[in-house]
This record gives sequence, structure tokens and C-alpha cells, in this order.
Amino acid sequence: MSKILIVAEHANGQLNPSTAKTLTAAKQMGAASIDIAVFAADPAGVAAQAAALDGVGRVLTIANAANANALAAVLAPQVVALAANYTHVLGPSTTFGKDLMPRVAALLGEAQVSDIMKVIDSHTFQRPIYAGNAIITVEAPKDRKLVATVRNASFAASGNGAATAPIEAVAASAELPTHTRFVELQAGAKDRPDLQTASRVVSGGRALGSAEAFSVIYALADKLGAGVGASRAAVDAGYVPSDMQVGQTGKIIAPELYVAIGISGAIQHLTGIKDAGTIVAINKDGEAPIFEVADIGLVGDLFKLVPEIEALL
Repeated sequence: MSKILIVAEHANGQLNPSTAKTLTAAKQMGAASIDIAVFAADPAGVAAQAAALDGVGRVLTIANAANANALAAVLAPQVVALAANYTHVLGPSTTFGKDLMPRVAALLGEAQVSDIMKVIDSHTFQRPIYAGNAIITVEAPKDRKLVATVRNASFAASGNGAATAPIEAVAASAELPTHTRFVELQAGAKDRPDLQTASRVVSGGRALGSAEAFSVIYALADKLGAGVGASRAAVDAGYVPSDMQVGQTGKIIAPELYVAIGISGAIQHLTGIKDAGTIVAINKDGEAPIFEVADIGLVGDLFKLVPEIEALL
């Protein structure tokens, strides 16, 4: 039977929802046991949150001052040290997981299965290729350790269980590299919901025409309590920073509500939002591809329609 180890993603003492979504995928693999590993300088708070999730067998805490910041080069040898007794090692397909898990796979000498979007059995999965234009089924060898990342937009987060899993402090005996060190973290102001975890997202495209015009997007998002995203074209044009980009080459999201304003709907963008609950599109071009996937479409001038919608809200 499979024994699965999930590497927890967390920041500022809070467990990222990506961990609960990875847990959902792990449970669908029919594992005999699922453990979550928390690497931190002080893992107690995050470990308690992980232990409350339904389906967790144990939470393993690895306390080390070197783990104060999530550096993939530092975490990977420790993950490998823990992985010896597990058949599967999973991480989220987020920036954190995409940075860490390939290092883990390389150190273990294994090929990684990336971006799992559907679990068929413990070693057979579906994943997207060609920017989401096709879905392939891959089967990993059962006699090898499986290292994989889970596409969080494809799985709902596991809720809290009736009981709390035991928390165990363990040592990950590994030589930590010195060639990588944390210098500083620069991040934009977080006055709106995080784009990857927000239940509502409003995105703008190149049709906005300028960074200043994005004010209509921000105003509508504030009324909805939504996160703000953008198409690649808007990012490339310099209207917004790259961390707001939604799509295959940006953030893949699955909010309950996604509002696409002035976005034509290139396949790379549609790949990033296809798992959204309700998609609303506003575009002056009635033939835009975005309307093919939208649940609700509104054809017209966004500079006229969006303020009217905001006023109604």
C-alpha cells in the first residue's frame, strides 16, 4: 500500500490552502497513510493547522533555523531524508512546489510527474500538455518512488476532520547547502485577497489601454471583495506587475467567480481559469474566444459597463 508524504506550504505562520488541496489528491490515491511535513524555524502553529485536516495520519515537524525562509535548495535535502519510508512525495503545483519538488526528484534520481489534475489510481494520473490544449494520461512505475506536484485548481481543499492528527518532532539528517541564502523578500501590498486563494477574482486585459485605466478593475474588485488578476498581454504592456498574471504562464486559479474584462481569451489564459465556478466576460468584441467558455457574457464598452455594474453593486 502507498505511504504518502506531503510537504506543507506555509507563510507567516499560516498553512497555505494548497496543502489541503494536495491532501485531497493524496486521499484519492488510496494510500494506507498520509503524513504532512512542516519545515520551519518554529513549526508549532502551522503543524496544529495541518493536524486538523481530515485524512492526515501524522504531522511531522522539522524545526531548524535554516527553515525560517522557504528556500528550495535548503529544504530539498531534508525532504529527501524524510522520504526514505514513503512511496509518494507530493507538493503543490504552486511557485513553492515548482521550485522545491524538481530538486527533490533530482536528488532522489526520479522523474517527476508534474501538474496532476486527475487521479485515476495510485500511479496513474491525468495532466495537461501543450498549454492545456490536450490532456494526457501518465502511468508512473510502481517499483519507483513517486515525486509529483498537484494542480491545486483541480482539487477542492480538504476540510477539518473530527479528530486531530498526532504531531511528532523529527530530525531530518541532511547536509544543508551554503551556496544559497536568504537576502530579503520584496512583495507588493496585500490590501486585497490573494489571487491564488481568492473565491472571487476580477481580471483586466490589454483593452484597458493603460495602467491608469486599471482603476476601474480595482474599483469593481473592491466592491466584490475580489482578488485582481490580468492577462499576459496586460502584463507585457506594463499595465500591472507580473505577479498578477493569470494563465498557463502565470497563476492557475479556480475561484467561485471569475470576471474577465477586456480579455479576448487566448488559450493560455483560458487554461488558467477553466476550473472556475462561474465565468463572466465583458468585451466589446462579440466574437472573442472568451465568450465560448463564459457562463455570462456582456458585449459592450467596458469603460461604460463596468462603472454601471459597480454602481449597481
